[in-house]
Amino acid sequence: MKLKGKHIVLGVTGSIAAYKSASLVRLLIKEGAEVRVVMTKLAKEFITPLTLATLSQNPIAVEFFSPEDGSWNSHVSIGIWADLFVVAPATANTISKMANGVADNLLITSYLSAKCPVLIAPAMDLDMYKHPSTQNNIKTLISYGNIIVEPASGELASGLIGKGRMSEPEEITDKIIYFFTQKDFTGKKVLISAGPTYERIDPVRFIGNYSSGKMGFALAKEFSLRGAEVQLVAGPVNLETPNNKIIRTNVESADQMYSAMVELSTKADIVISCAAVADFSPEFTADKKIKRGDDELTIRLKPTHDIAKELGRIKRKGQILVGFALETNDEESNAKLKLDKKNLDLIVLNSLNDKNACFGYNTNKITILSKDGQKSSYPLKDKSEVAKDIVEKILKI
Repeated sequence: MKLKGKHIVLGVTGSIAAYKSASLVRLLIKEGAEVRVVMTKLAKEFITPLTLATLSQNPIAVEFFSPEDGSWNSHVSIGIWADLFVVAPATANTISKMANGVADNLLITSYLSAKCPVLIAPAMDLDMYKHPSTQNNIKTLISYGNIIVEPASGELASGLIGKGRMSEPEEITDKIIYFFTQKDFTGKKVLISAGPTYERIDPVRFIGNYSSGKMGFALAKEFSLRGAEVQLVAGPVNLETPNNKIIRTNVESADQMYSAMVELSTKADIVISCAAVADFSPEFTADKKIKRGDDELTIRLKPTHDIAKELGRIKRKGQILVGFALETNDEESNAKLKLDKKNLDLIVLNSLNDKNACFGYNTNKITILSKDGQKSSYPLKDKSEVAKDIVEKILKI
């Protein structure tokens, strides 16, 4: 729960994208935040206050005074309470009012009273977004120190296609988590490998493994959230890059991963070999599909480059090198052997004997061994939480 204890005010304005506010509230609550919603009158035409009140578990503020009992919704109190003020969706009209201080509704007066940072997610038609007045208003808001979540390109409510769609709730949530995350790796360059490798037999067949790449991608996201410059070398996986700050290099084979990791490691402060690299590849790769025959087919295998060993050999002073060990037997002794043999600072041990851990799962159970003899064991957790444990261990050294 990355937002536990945080107070977030969500401003919702009169846009068709207001339906996304429900998902945004749910995601923020799931991450532990306390959310209060302020709506404009027009926003009620697109999503009901009851929906957002139910999801946020707080009453919704729309008017300065409650029509039921005359109680006052204090814009000053709302602004003081918030750790972050988020306006999503933010229409061209609301952006104009925010930029020019037109305090004619509760949302704008709350914004003007807020002492916390403000994050704004524009949502409008493409021509409204491109208009010089809108662009000047956005520049003004940025000059005030506000954070803009760039709208996406795609199909708009008008039927036109272009830039103006409000960013998805998941992306906005990631921006909010990034804002609150301590940037203790700022200025550090981190290199991470993830996923399997495929060693081709012929144009349609390969030798591979079940690695999904989820653990490596979770590590890349966590380091990026904490301010690091992240290079991610990914084998063939079906995963989106966690954010656009991460530089991704796609590879297929062990040879390709070896070349990428060795080259990129020369500029990295921290190198993490998380990928499940094939230990062997075919000696011969056919250029055409091998046809089935009556006889047995024998494929001779040759060892691939030992990437972790080479990274350990060329490791420079002050560089931190972390490896992974997936074992099925004699887990700890095998991991310790790999730790010493490959000149690692830490090794993360996984066991296929642990239920719901390792390949294909969203959860993992690890033990971290360090070169100074320390051992830390962790219970089964979501891989995003496992990534935090690994990053914290690296931070200590």
